[in-house]
Amino acid sequence: MAAVLSRVDRWFGADVDWERPVPTRAERHPDVRLTVLALLVLALGAETMRSLGAFAEETYGTGWQYVGMVTLVALVPFRRTRPILVTVLTGAHLLALGLLLPMTMSTLPMQMLYFFLIFSGVAWGRDRRAVVAAVGLVLALMIGWLAWAFAFGSGLHQMSLQFAEEVPEQIGLFGVPVAFGLFLLLNNVLFFGGSIILGQVAWNGARHTAQTVEQSRTIECQATRLRDQAVVAERIRIARELHDVVAHHVSVMGVQAAAARRVMDRDPDAARSALSAVESSSRDAVGQMRDLLGTLRSDELDERSGDEGMADRAAWGARQRAPQPTLHDLPALARTCSTPTCEVTVTVVESVPGAAGRVPAPVQLSAYRIVQEALANVHRHSSARHAQAVVRVDEDEDRLEVEIVDDGYARAGTAGTGLGLQGMRERAQHLGGAAEAGPRQGTPGWRVLVGFPLEGRGRTAAAADERITA
Repeated sequence: MAAVLSRVDRWFGADVDWERPVPTRAERHPDVRLTVLALLVLALGAETMRSLGAFAEETYGTGWQYVGMVTLVALVPFRRTRPILVTVLTGAHLLALGLLLPMTMSTLPMQMLYFFLIFSGVAWGRDRRAVVAAVGLVLALMIGWLAWAFAFGSGLHQMSLQFAEEVPEQIGLFGVPVAFGLFLLLNNVLFFGGSIILGQVAWNGARHTAQTVEQSRTIECQATRLRDQAVVAERIRIARELHDVVAHHVSVMGVQAAAARRVMDRDPDAARSALSAVESSSRDAVGQMRDLLGTLRSDELDERSGDEGMADRAAWGARQRAPQPTLHDLPALARTCSTPTCEVTVTVVESVPGAAGRVPAPVQLSAYRIVQEALANVHRHSSARHAQAVVRVDEDEDRLEVEIVDDGYARAGTAGTGLGLQGMRERAQHLGGAAEAGPRQGTPGWRVLVGFPLEGRGRTAAAADERITA
């Protein structure tokens, strides 16, 4: 018995954590119009049956018939706001009218309204366990009525006598009393079963619709959050790239200008070379900044028209097609960073010939930017005379390491913001690696060591830290 009740509860959705919302005042307006329409249809049906003589033997007169119809119609406005109460009152009304005014109760409009009200109670009931109880009470009332009428009364016998004058004792599979009982039972099963099943189907449909709407809202919120995260990530990336470009080139220009000032009188050729490096660095800085900031103007360029807009788009497209720095550009970077007071060398070590060229472009760009930022830090914060960067590409270990060391001491009053080191760590973590930076052990200078997988696959930073430490 407990298993049956549990199955009934599940079928009615008693274990579902969802409650159908109460309709708003505006949503209840159609029920008011439906009430008026139902009353008109019931009155028309009753008068039609009266004209056919169907109410001739009814015990109570026309006034009580309309009382029965009006009291039933009065439940319609509350079918969605008080669905469980409406279900119980509908069952009680059906039983009372069936005993007192059976012909009024049995008219087609009345039967349709009973069906609709029970359907509404099941479809809109918010406490599903209360719905189960209400439906059980209605069915119990109907079963009790049938039992009283045909088991303890003389209904079947009287019906047999009535039909005996018109039909033989048995012309089909069943006798007249049995056939009449089965006919009544089948009608009630279809009537109550249909209203309950359709009501539950409507409730399930409303629940699925609500779930779909909620999922749609969740997806929309997640999409908005992901879009915002992507914007923030892109801003951080642009800020990091801009910091690396500006910091490097401005630092190099400052160092080269200082070196030119110092040797201008005694070594004009060295000063000329330093000033040429300043000029080259300034051009590179401007070009890279245009490439970087051009992405921010892409929408603006798309909206512009005419020859000017076409020229701007063509220029921007040419810059976009320009190759990004790679590991093969590191020697040129070393030459740019070298000054009369600080010699810079960059070495690319390959496990097999050509390994550096097979490294994916994003990884090569990150390695280049890390070397660039580390050398810029050397010029800004160190008194180093020598700086060396080594990039190791090991295809057997699926690993790329970048190590930058110098031999200088920290300059007083040159403490930075830490954004450069933070940018290195972010680049490494984005590619599944890690970075460490600090003073060298047992010798003057600073050391930066960064490592990540060649393909930039996601690995935990802890695993990367273990490999760097080893």
